[in-house]
Amino acid sequence: MESVLSVQNIEKYYGSKGAITRAINHISLEVGEGEFLGIMGASGSGKTTLLNCISTIDKVTAGRIIVGGRDVTHLKGKELSKFRRQQLGFIFQDFNLLDTLTAYENIALALSIQSVPAQEIEQRVRKVAAQLSIGHVLDKFPYQMSGGEKQRTASARAIITNPSLILADEPTGALDSKSARMLLDSLVRMNDGLGATILMVTHDAFTASYAKRILFIKDGEIFSELVRGGDSRKEFFERILQVVTLLGGDSDVLY
Repeated sequence: MESVLSVQNIEKYYGSKGAITRAINHISLEVGEGEFLGIMGASGSGKTTLLNCISTIDKVTAGRIIVGGRDVTHLKGKELSKFRRQQLGFIFQDFNLLDTLTAYENIALALSIQSVPAQEIEQRVRKVAAQLSIGHVLDKFPYQMSGGEKQRTASARAIITNPSLILADEPTGALDSKSARMLLDSLVRMNDGLGATILMVTHDAFTASYAKRILFIKDGEIFSELVRGGDSRKEFFERILQVVTLLGGDSDVLY
């Protein structure tokens, strides 16, 4: 399996010599093409810092991050912006949709920036909207949509440019249980049906059970790893809860 993401012995420190906080301590991991990887950990464990470093929002103190064969740790300015547009897709907890644009326009925006022809844009938007079951909201503005529809619109926006890696930060955190299930089913369809490579950060065992592999972070280090294998999602969920108990954390349970 070809590696899409390679995190190589990264460290991240905050503060000055008098008061240094080590948020990430020598973390290494690999994500293969077409994987659906979950990152779990309690608040303050370092999982969000790890995501921020991978997404190039934050800079590592030491180590390397390779995305699509390219070392992103030293990218700056226009080169960094271009890399984010072309190689990364983002799904945020608070959707980050533009209120003055319809769902269609929100999804199409990234393609417009890349000067994709209008006819191709329409074909691609309608195709991904159908795959994520949001064709009926394409003409609606965000205030006219449910939370689940907004999040699936954000997911369509994330995948429309065919990025190397989709990064999801607590994607179900602002959703009710029904909308959360619909979004997670959509992520599975993106992964299985469209071959999307997904890295998802979550504190919730139910959400994590949709992934195929999970890394648990504690005190800035990898604590444990679980691979779903042939387990049903419910069996995987139970195994996740066992590790969460060992970590001493808590998790929302939606079953």
